Formats: sequence, C-alpha cells, structure tokens
Amino acid sequence: MSESRATLEVIALPVSQCVAERASARPEAMAVVSSNTSMSYAELDGRDLEPGARQVWVEAGGEVIATLRVLDDGGALRIGRVATAPSARSGGHGGRLMERALELAGERDVVLDAQSYLQGWYERFGFVRSGDEFVEDDIPHVPMRRSVVAA
Repeated sequence: MSESRATLEVIALPVSQCVAERASARPEAMAVVSSNTSMSYAELDGRDLEPGARQVWVEAGGEVIATLRVLDDGGALRIGRVATAPSARSGGHGGRLMERALELAGERDVVLDAQSYLQGWYERFGFVRSGDEFVEDDIPHVPMRRSVVAA
C-alpha cells in the first residue's frame, strides 16, 4: 500500500468505545489479526471488555491496516495482537503503533510476548527478553519487558 503518512491516522480507543464510536474498527482489526495467524477467532481471551483495554490501529482510506491491543495487567501494561494487513507491510505501520502504545504507557512498564523472529524488532523500542522461549499457536514466542527506570 502506498499511502502517504499524511493520509494515515493512528487511533486509540477503549475497546468498549470501538463499538459505539467506530463500530467497524474492532471487526476490521480482528480481521487483520486473523490474517496474520493460523487461527480464526472472533474473541481469543475475553479481555477486550476489561476497563483498561485499548485498541490501537492505523487507518488508511477508512480501512484498518494495522492494529494492536493494550491491556492493563496491574504491574505493567501488556501489548498484544500486533498485526499489519499483508497489503500494508513494510510501510512502518507497526512501528507507529508501537510508538503510540508506548506513549499510552507513560511511566509504566510494558510486557509482551513477541514472535521469536521479531525479538530484534522489539528491542529497537527498548524491550529485553525476560524469559524462555515458548510455543503458542505453533509459533515460537519469547516474553519481553520494557522497564521504566525511576530517575
């Protein structure tokens, strides 16, 4: 997709507001996630309705082209479901989403489970591996953490 940065919008809303304010965003976001995994699911873990859940997405021409979800895990925020539509890959959208998610995190630690081959990509945003590799949905993952150091 060859959209200019000026025509793209990064949006962050509580997941519960996606239904009321942008009804198509959540289904489109899930379609992007589903196209990036071996699973087809409408709701994987039931956490979308938690009060702190935020859906962050990049929109181009009214279509969701990249998405991620931010959850409040108590001691840290959790980023997950990071996905970009195949037609929009290599456009820097994942990086823009990560930057926005880290802005939302403010001074809080952030955790995520990265696909193992993307460990280096997440390291660019200050994440470090925090545990052993594991397999989820037949895909190797590593837990990662970005800690905020108190000054």
